[in-house]
Amino acid sequence: MQSSHKAQYRVRSMLARVMLGAALVLPAAVPAQGSAAEPTLALPDFTEVVARTEASVVNIRTTETVRIRNSGFGRGGSGDPYELFRWFFGPDFAPPGFEGPQGRGAPQQPAPEERTVPRGVGSGFFISDDGYVLTNNHVVDRASDIFVTLTSGKEYKATVVGTDPRTDVALLKIDAKNLSPLPIGDSTKLRKGQWVLAIGSPFGLDSTVTSGIISAINRETGDYLPFIQTDVAVNPGNSGGPLINLAGEVVGINSQIVSRSGGFMGISLAIPIDEVMRIVEQLKADGKVTRGRIGVQIGQVSEDVAKALGLEKAQGALVSMVERDGPAAKAGVQSGDVITHFDGKPIAQMTDLPRMVGSTRPGTKSALEVWRKGKTVKLDVVVGEMPNEAPAAGSGSQAPEAMKTDALGLQVADIDAETRKNQRISGGVQVMAVEEPAASAGLAPGDIILTVNNVDIKDAAQFAKVVSGLDKSRASALLVMRGDQSQWVTVVPRK
Repeated sequence: MQSSHKAQYRVRSMLARVMLGAALVLPAAVPAQGSAAEPTLALPDFTEVVARTEASVVNIRTTETVRIRNSGFGRGGSGDPYELFRWFFGPDFAPPGFEGPQGRGAPQQPAPEERTVPRGVGSGFFISDDGYVLTNNHVVDRASDIFVTLTSGKEYKATVVGTDPRTDVALLKIDAKNLSPLPIGDSTKLRKGQWVLAIGSPFGLDSTVTSGIISAINRETGDYLPFIQTDVAVNPGNSGGPLINLAGEVVGINSQIVSRSGGFMGISLAIPIDEVMRIVEQLKADGKVTRGRIGVQIGQVSEDVAKALGLEKAQGALVSMVERDGPAAKAGVQSGDVITHFDGKPIAQMTDLPRMVGSTRPGTKSALEVWRKGKTVKLDVVVGEMPNEAPAAGSGSQAPEAMKTDALGLQVADIDAETRKNQRISGGVQVMAVEEPAASAGLAPGDIILTVNNVDIKDAAQFAKVVSGLDKSRASALLVMRGDQSQWVTVVPRK
C-alpha cells in the first residue's frame, strides 16, 4: 500500500513539472493578448528582378585565327622531309644539291595554314537599345571574331568600339534595334550587406543567376580602380556580366575572382559602374581612354610619419619622386611633400590621387594642396598625359676617413658638386655607414638625407647639430633619397 502511494506521488510530481514547464514555455511561444509579435525577416524574392533584367544580359563567345605550322610528318604535313631540320637550323636550311621551286639550293617553303579556333566565353549586357554592349577587356582581347548571343538564341557578330586594358573594360556594338538595356545605378550608394545578383554564363551555362551580398566597398587590390567585393558566386564565364541591385539596376561589372583553385571561393570583385560609364564616354567618342598625369611617384603616409611631420592624421599621398620637367615639377611640387587635396577634393589615402588625376582631362589646370614643413602650400598644376619612367640618377661620393656614428646610427659626409648637379639637389648629406637604429629603419650606404623633421639639411656639420638636438623619446622623420626616389623614414634616436 505504501509503495502504491509513493507511485501516485511520483506521477503527480511528474505532471506538476510538465505543467510548470508548459506554463513557462507558452508565454514565449504565444504572445499575450494585446502584445505585438516579433517581426519576421524573410529573404528577398529575386524573381521579379530577374524577369526584368535577364533579357539584357548576353553570352559572348570569341574565336581566334591561328597559324598552324606543318611538321612535314604525319597527317596534314607538307611532305617535306627537311622541315624538321628547319626547326633547328632556321627557315632557309636546305641540304647540299637541293633544288627547290626557286632554283638550286632554294628551300621548299610550304604555304602557311590558318585555322579559326574557339578562344573563350564570357558575358556582357546592353547599355542602350541600339546595340551597345559592355563587357571585360580580357573577354575579347586578341579575338579575331566576337559573337553576341541573346537569351532568345539569336546571335550577332559584334565589333569593338574601344577597350581600356587598364580597367579591363570593353565596349562592343551589334547591329540591332529595340533592345532592352539595363538601367544604370549609382555604385557610390552601395553599402555592406546589401543584396545583389549576378547574371552571366559561368562555364558557358548562359543566363545563370546567382545572389549574395556586398562584402566590401572600395577594395584595394593594387589595380587602377577600387573594386566592389561580394560573396556572389562568380566563375569563369561570368566575366563581363552585370552586378545588379534589387531595383534591377546595374551597379558593377563582374571582373575577377579571388581563388586558389580557379573556381569560386566566396570572394568576387566587380568594377563600379560609375567608373565604367566615365570610361564609356571616352570609348564612344575616341575609341580609347586618355588619362591625366602629373609626374610623381607616391607612397602611403604612415602614422609615425604623420606625427613627425605635424599632420593631424595619416592621410594624403607622400611624394617620393618628382619627374624631372614633369607637370608636378613645373608646379613646384617637391620630394617629401604630402599632397592632401587635388582640385579641392581631400585625398584620404594615396590611391585616391592617381584616380583623381587619371580622370582629369590632360591640359586642365588643377589646384594642389601639399603639406610641407608644417604648413599647407597651394600650387597650380597643368595635368599632362600618362606618366613615363624617369631616368636613373648618378652615384654618390666616396667615404672620407675617420667618421663617428651619431645617435641615429649613421655616418654621413658632404655631397660633392657633381652628385648634387646630377640629383638636382642643393643640399643634403650622403650616408657612408649604417648601424642600429637606422639599419632597422632600412637606411643603407649611398642614401642621401635631405631633411630631418622639416629641417632642410645643408651639409654634414649642420646634420650633426640637428641630430644632437633630437628628442630621443620619439621617432624622427628623415627624408631619404635613393636613386631618383625619396621617401620619409622614421628612426627613434638611441639614448
